[in-house]
Parts: sequence; structure tokens; C-alpha cells
Amino acid sequence: MTRLVLLHGSLTGSARSWGAQRELAARFELVAPDRPGFYPGPPVARVDFEADVRWLRDVVRAGDHLVAHSYGAVIALVAAPSLPLASLVVIEPPAFSIARGEPVVESWLARAEALPRTDPRTHAAAFLRLVGAPFLLPQELPPDLEQGVEALFRERHPVDADVPLAPLPYPVLVVTGDHEPAFDAVGDVLERELGAERIVLSGGGHAVQSAPGFNEALLAFLRRA
Repeated sequence: MTRLVLLHGSLTGSARSWGAQRELAARFELVAPDRPGFYPGPPVARVDFEADVRWLRDVVRAGDHLVAHSYGAVIALVAAPSLPLASLVVIEPPAFSIARGEPVVESWLARAEALPRTDPRTHAAAFLRLVGAPFLLPQELPPDLEQGVEALFRERHPVDADVPLAPLPYPVLVVTGDHEPAFDAVGDVLERELGAERIVLSGGGHAVQSAPGFNEALLAFLRRA
């Protein structure tokens, strides 16, 4: 069975990130690892996309389809030229380095710079509002979220990522959620420079993989790929 690798973003691990994709297990072997530093694995001193690129190369096998969300999508884009994929889907990657100078991107980065750093939970709650995630932290954090909040606090900013902008030897789909212009600006650059397909799905905020119609659009792309 063809493998569909699902790579989560910041704060929440795979179980919380890909619930809507469980139904795809009838068609694919779903591989949804938790990135280094995320529960149930041990914490790490620093969450860094460069370290996760090296980790991802060991996860991926030739012929895999890779679907990556947010920070995970930045990791996938940095690694993409060296991955033996059948296709790549990136969902709202905060790869803002490729769209510097765009007013909406500069505004988003200024707001990100102003996020409170008093403690991990306060920072995480403000981060969720900034990215447009339809998710509120519960009063009592379960172990996975507690570790995810700490990981976010130790995360290297994705604007530091040097994302290669050249067509890849496999099909690419860029997905945005029609809620934050800064993510749209990044999507525009990726669509143009990678020769990628592009879809926009509203209703899920930043978690576009939960938006109505996402799985259907994903399956249509994978059939073409």
C-alpha cells in the first residue's frame, strides 16, 4: 500500500493535527510521526527546522506522498530537493523569508515579534490567535499539549529558513485557508517559483486540513500525481 506521510506543525503533535485524515487509512498506509521534541518522545533543548530536515530524510521512503502542515511544511520545503517523493503537499507554510518586503508579511512578522515571552503558556495562547488556529488551550494541559507548549517556546523562527525556490521533480500542491494574507503571499511565491498547483479552502483557519473538502481535494491531487 502506498505510504502517505503526515508531518505536523508547531505545538500539537500528530494525533491532534491529523484527526480528519484517519479516514484515508482505507486507501493509504498512513505514517504520522511525532517530530523530535513532541510527546510521547522526550523534550529537546531547541526545536530547529534544520535538525528536523535531517530527521525527515530518515522517515521518508522512495515513492512516499508527503503532506506537511505549518512549521512541518517549512521543514518539508527545505528538505524537498533531497527527498525521493512521489508528491508534496504543503499547508500554510510560514516560509516568510521567500516573501520579505510584502506589506502583509512584514506586518505579520512584526506581530510575531511582539508576542509575549513571559511564560510558555501565555506565548502559546497568543501564537494560536496570531496564526488563526481554531483551537483554545484547555485550563489543565494534558501531557502532549504541555510538552507542545514548551516546544513552541523553544522553537527557532521559521523566517530563518532558506527555502529553495526551483521546480521539483515531482508534483507539488500548496494549500492555504483564506484567512491570513501573509500565508497567501507565501503561497503565491511557491505557486509561481515551484510551478505548484494551488487550492484555497476556507473554514479551518490555519488548520486547513480540517476544512470541508480538504480530503477530497487531496485525493484528487494524489490521483493526478
